[in-house]
Amino acid sequence: QLQLVESGGGLVQPGGSLRLSCLASGFSLDSYAIGWFRQAPGKEREGVSCINNYDGSTAYADSVKGRFTISVDNAKNTVYLEMNSLNPEDTAVYSCAAEWQSPRTYYSCSGYVRRGGGMDYWGKGTLVTVSS
Repeated sequence: QLQLVESGGGLVQPGGSLRLSCLASGFSLDSYAIGWFRQAPGKEREGVSCINNYDGSTAYADSVKGRFTISVDNAKNTVYLEMNSLNPEDTAVYSCAAEWQSPRTYYSCSGYVRRGGGMDYWGKGTLVTVSS
């Protein structure tokens, strides 16, 4: 059974940092693009970041560039999102998602971030609250 489980969310003060983890089970992330998406209360889901194991490319939303870093540990089958300089506008439920990549099905990470979705497999999310 393919499963994605997020962890690492919580309450943090403005200016603080958190590291989110997305653990995949039931499949290997080797040939997948993995994205982080978030949805704040009353707002539409938006793409935050993506890493494509197929070609090593990454993408970030403009709102998080320079503050967030996505990485993957294939040995642990885990994707991380390091979030620094957090502000209240970053408060949201953060979910990871994955989509299999091949020469025929390849889709750019920037596209997934721009679309705010388009992936097949999703985790349930972890809540990040930035507040003093």
